Amino acid sequence: MRAVDLIAKKKNGGELNPEELEYLIHGFVHETIPDYQMASFLMAVYFRGMTFTETGVLTKVMMNSGETFDLSDIPGIKVDKHSTGGVGDKVSLILAPLVSSAGICVPMVSGRGLGHTGGTLDKLESIPGFNTKMTEKEFKSQLGSIGVAIIGQTDNFVPADKKLYALRDVTATVESIPLIAASIVSKKAASGADAFVFDVKTGTGAFMTDREKARDLALALNGVIGEMGRKSIALITDMNQPLGNCIGNSLEVLECVHFFKGQGPEDLKEICMALGVRMLLLSGRYQEESAARNALEEKIRSGAGLEKFREMVKAQGGNPNIIEDESLLYISPNRKELKADRRGFLQGFDTREIGNSSMILGAGRATYDASIDYGVGIAVHRKIGDQVQPGDSLFTIYYRDQKSLKEAERRLRQSVTISEHKTSPQALVKEIIQ
Repeated sequence: MRAVDLIAKKKNGGELNPEELEYLIHGFVHETIPDYQMASFLMAVYFRGMTFTETGVLTKVMMNSGETFDLSDIPGIKVDKHSTGGVGDKVSLILAPLVSSAGICVPMVSGRGLGHTGGTLDKLESIPGFNTKMTEKEFKSQLGSIGVAIIGQTDNFVPADKKLYALRDVTATVESIPLIAASIVSKKAASGADAFVFDVKTGTGAFMTDREKARDLALALNGVIGEMGRKSIALITDMNQPLGNCIGNSLEVLECVHFFKGQGPEDLKEICMALGVRMLLLSGRYQEESAARNALEEKIRSGAGLEKFREMVKAQGGNPNIIEDESLLYISPNRKELKADRRGFLQGFDTREIGNSSMILGAGRATYDASIDYGVGIAVHRKIGDQVQPGDSLFTIYYRDQKSLKEAERRLRQSVTISEHKTSPQALVKEIIQ
């Protein structure tokens, strides 16, 4: 078997069998197939695509390229949730403990932010002492004791995806539906979960800005999960404006604490409820949407969700006193208001630019090895459709130096469109695909 023959087969629209895909991925991981040949194969996939069967096999091969977590000895169906990334998307920090408080085991292996989107691990690590690194034994122990854990990838966790993603990033093959689906599912399935809820974002702040491409990705994710014999539901949700009111690591953790105390913004609550309800339905413990939603709302009202969040923070070495003493979360004292300069209605955001502004301030990273400033970020004070007057505050910018402030301020100013005509915000949940 030769890599060049398999590249040609895919280039000509052929379907690769499991042995051929395993040969390619195994060879690439163990460096018997060079980068330039794998880059050629990725480009062939980019233009020719893959069948669900091919994508499922690719996912399994990638998943088994390193260690996987076996959670079969933990009772019940384990349910995970994954978002394709957005601006102000702190949903995982809320949903993992909230759903766990309803009696469902939630094992979550999450990632860091890159570019305009934030990362769950970065947000959690803004909590003093919070540890996102665990062995499989520690991961299983925490799941067994409190029913929830959010960790990062170990060094040998799906190494094929690490190598493939790095190559896709520099060969203009990132935006391939089969490759995206295989990348996402290989990592999530390796975590040991039985069922998954996918939050596929679409809009100006999403990777999938086009609604139809977002739908294609949602169908691919469900299809790949089905090929692996597991269950999933995908929701296509709006990312034409930031989710919630805060962007930035400590700021978003603080917003999550407020959410558990019943003070969260309505759009954040709607998304959390929509995703959380599907997680409960997939668990098999609830059969009706209304019963599942009532259960989640009761966990917020009773404080059980907040208590589970506290348990998770404490179990992973974080300081749970942030819940009572917000000053324990570092937030930059350097702040500036960005105000409206004319009257009208907020018609729209360039949400990607808002995310880029947060990255420029230091809340995100342009490269994987860049450092993070947990205390900087942006508070968003208006939503699409809101009426504004000159002098009304649009954003509060939390910054560390004048250079980053100036650039972020310029971008934020350009990200807002104010019109004489009122615009209604789009539906937050656009479609549910099962």
